[in-house]
Amino acid sequence: MKARKSILIAIVALISFQYASAQEIDALGTFTPYSLFGIGDIHGSNSAITLGMGGIGMGVRNPGYINFKNIASLTERDTLSFMLDLGVYSKNIYLKDQNTKSAYNTANINNFVFSFPIKDKHSMIVGIMPYSNMGYKFRTKETDNSLIAKYGDIQYFKYGTGSVNQAFVGGAVKINKYLSAGLKGIYYFGSQNNHSDIYFYSSSVRTMQTGWKYSPHGFSLEAALQGTYKPTEDYVVTAGAVYKTKNKMHGSMTRYAYVFDDELKDTVVFNKTTSNIYIPATFSVGATVRKKDKWMAGVDYERQDWTKAELNNTVGVGYKAQTAQSIRTGIEFVPNRYDIRYYYKRMTYRAGFHYDKTYVNLDGKSINQIGFTLGVSLPVYRLNNSFNIAVDFGQRGSTTGNLVKENYVNFIFSLSLHDIWFVKPKYQ
Repeated sequence: MKARKSILIAIVALISFQYASAQEIDALGTFTPYSLFGIGDIHGSNSAITLGMGGIGMGVRNPGYINFKNIASLTERDTLSFMLDLGVYSKNIYLKDQNTKSAYNTANINNFVFSFPIKDKHSMIVGIMPYSNMGYKFRTKETDNSLIAKYGDIQYFKYGTGSVNQAFVGGAVKINKYLSAGLKGIYYFGSQNNHSDIYFYSSSVRTMQTGWKYSPHGFSLEAALQGTYKPTEDYVVTAGAVYKTKNKMHGSMTRYAYVFDDELKDTVVFNKTTSNIYIPATFSVGATVRKKDKWMAGVDYERQDWTKAELNNTVGVGYKAQTAQSIRTGIEFVPNRYDIRYYYKRMTYRAGFHYDKTYVNLDGKSINQIGFTLGVSLPVYRLNNSFNIAVDFGQRGSTTGNLVKENYVNFIFSLSLHDIWFVKPKYQ
């Protein structure tokens, strides 16, 4: 027991250090020009398992893994089991506009979540994962001949980095044989940096670096419900819903401007104030149908009204926040979960589809996203231990109206661990 506790403490310390380091060095968690707007590119609360099914989770209920999209599902578990899910993600984005093409790759921690029982069918969950990421770069050259003749070559460089993360703790209870409920508290923290620099390649003019850094923090609650019904002995129908309250993030806003050359750097502006970001409430609902240990299929719907959101860091001409909506559907299938001869028959196969209307609207054009997903779980050692892989490939935006089209291939790799704790062996 002491060894397990030591391992758990070490893992928590490692993950905390990784997130702190990422904030300090402003590591890129994404790379898309659409993260320039609002609070950035919303990451989504998917594990490798739920992403493989298109991102469904409201009606997903399985004792073999943690479904942190709807924590009411935690009551479907062994009352003595400890569960952990550790995932990393990789984003591979291919950008295309009317004139250029480019490709970028990013990677970071996707989630660190563990769950443990409290009493009978009561369970707790603790975790940390990204909420949104900012990552973009634009570089242009001055084409005005009169300015070039006076100042020499000039380049304009705009870029943004940073993330807002979410740490959470929650619990779930089984109200009766049909209904479970959960409540989760979420703390948001992180930093976002927007830079706008002008480089003068002339000894007579010093380069200018300007921008702002925003460090928000806030708290919200998430209430979850999940109900089950067995029309026959072999089939189970599960429906669920999650409501996340609105959140007003408080934080410090630092605006700065410097001029520098190879030898000197002078501060022109350095002003630190307080600023707020209002994040609207989110409502999600969904359902699944499962046939014992063979297959499951489901669908989810999510809505978040950003039209009245206060996003003080919003920049860009023609940007307007809109209501974000998404529809997701997916399926998982196990040929023979208990097969002792063929390993591939014990593997879990997943597929899914999602359509997302993001909260970003540019010049009256909604930025939408469509994607297809595939996933697999590879059993490791014990029945509920597995290595999970999910891939999401699709596109966002378009090349019409001076927009950017993104084709992407995103991966999540995770390790799901399951163990029986709090059992004192009779014999050592």
